[in-house]
Amino acid sequence: MKPNYILLFILTLLWGCSGPNASSSTDPAKLSWEEIVEQGRGGVVQMMMWQGDPLINAYMQDYVIPEVKSRYDIDLKLANGQGNTIVSILAAELEAGQGSSEIDMVWINGETFYQLKQINGLYGPFTDKLPNSEWVNHENPFIGTDFQQPINGMEAPWGSVQQAIIYNSEMISEPPQSLEELASFVEANPGLFTIPNEFTGMSLLKAMLMDIAGGPEAFKGAFDEGVYNTYAPQLWEYLNRIKPYFWKQGETFPAQLAAMHQMFASGELAFTMSMNDSEVDNKVLQGIFPESSRAYVPAFGTIRNSHYLGITKLAQHKAAAMLVIDFLSSPEAQLKKQDPTVWGDGTVLEVENLPEEIRSQFENLPSRILAPKREDMLPRALMEPDPEYMIRISKDFRKFVIEG
Repeated sequence: MKPNYILLFILTLLWGCSGPNASSSTDPAKLSWEEIVEQGRGGVVQMMMWQGDPLINAYMQDYVIPEVKSRYDIDLKLANGQGNTIVSILAAELEAGQGSSEIDMVWINGETFYQLKQINGLYGPFTDKLPNSEWVNHENPFIGTDFQQPINGMEAPWGSVQQAIIYNSEMISEPPQSLEELASFVEANPGLFTIPNEFTGMSLLKAMLMDIAGGPEAFKGAFDEGVYNTYAPQLWEYLNRIKPYFWKQGETFPAQLAAMHQMFASGELAFTMSMNDSEVDNKVLQGIFPESSRAYVPAFGTIRNSHYLGITKLAQHKAAAMLVIDFLSSPEAQLKKQDPTVWGDGTVLEVENLPEEIRSQFENLPSRILAPKREDMLPRALMEPDPEYMIRISKDFRKFVIEG
């Protein structure tokens, strides 16, 4: 049995048969919203998403699943998976000529969105059918484009975040603001810094690459081989120069951000990082990070991006998935999600345009206290470059730094 088909077999066992609620043959794109509600009601939606954060999991299990059940009698079922897992499963289904997918809905962005478009693995466009889409700020380039790719209704914006560097203020009085200051810090304090070999770490490397290039301007638009070949070797030279002062002398790098968080929590590391700029408050509230934890954005900036919800091309329950996504885009669900005591994920809605009652609730959300306000981080926000930069950086970081 091929590996991709093993994944499909596991999913079948995990979720079981889809039962009698198979979707109608009518494409929801041809229906009115009222007809979509009627077709989707009582369905089952199989969603694949990253499940590495207990607050996110609680938001989905304790709030979203009961709400869509109450509103639409939809059974939302979650399975853990992201990135390459999603792409591999959907590619195998398409290659096998399956008439339907074991996955209806996915949580994605950037590189995964790009790869799914390459295999024609997504359904759409569909977002123009969602009533709550009217509140989404599609004109914001950090929301309306995903790694320089116009979303064109093929994925629905769900949340907007900016990378934050988290540090222990009892170990560090003034966190480094530049690459030069970072090099000086790690050389003077060996073993306290590292970079995870996963999405969050590669996002930091993109910001570093832009700084080496003199700013993000060179990375606008499609991938440029000349730009990459000019500046990437300088990034590898910089990292290799200071790598001996990294955690474990740079001989190994954390494969998962969760492991890095654990080392930070225990005091083994002075730094960790997150693509959720509210995570430092979340982790302190949970008693996971020390109360001396703080978050900041260095002077060279960090990547700001959005994450999205997509419907698979072969989804069995497209209409039901649209109902779930519309609820997740609603002011009510977005308000709950942005509460730093719940998740702290930034909204994709244009809050100023919301009805006064819900707008005032957004404005009166509890304030996070350990990370800068989002509006204060924006001046140092960097636009995601073309997804090919992430692909190349991930490959070359392993080749020239980890193995080099």
